[in-house]
Amino acid sequence: MELTQHHEAITVLIARIFLGLLFFFQGYDALFKVKVSNIILAYEGDFSKRGIPRFLTAFGAWFTSIAEFVGGTFLILGLFHYFSLYLIGINLIIASIGFGIVSPMWDMRYVFPRLALLLFLLVLPPSWNVFSLDHFLFALNK
Repeated sequence: MELTQHHEAITVLIARIFLGLLFFFQGYDALFKVKVSNIILAYEGDFSKRGIPRFLTAFGAWFTSIAEFVGGTFLILGLFHYFSLYLIGINLIIASIGFGIVSPMWDMRYVFPRLALLLFLLVLPPSWNVFSLDHFLFALNK
């Protein structure tokens, strides 16, 4: 058995773990280092000037922080693959709205590569995602 036989599965594994790590560490920092309350404070002033209520700012900060941490963790493990990608996709949309409210010409250099990798993983055939907990827990039980 040659390693090149499995290049599709290894491609998914590398892309999935890489994207998962990006979001895991971003979510970890937001939840445990920076703290969500500080994120809310950082955006609250700009959002309130534009008529965005504090509860929406708080909801967005909590949702994105948890989505990044949970989605990243699941992607690293290869668990609930599509749920994780959808969760992170919603996270990117919410974050893009927030950045757009603060600055309509915001810098996409951090968001766009994550979006491209997320879309790449969404269009790959599920049969390539064999190095994952999903495969071992769900596909093998069929």
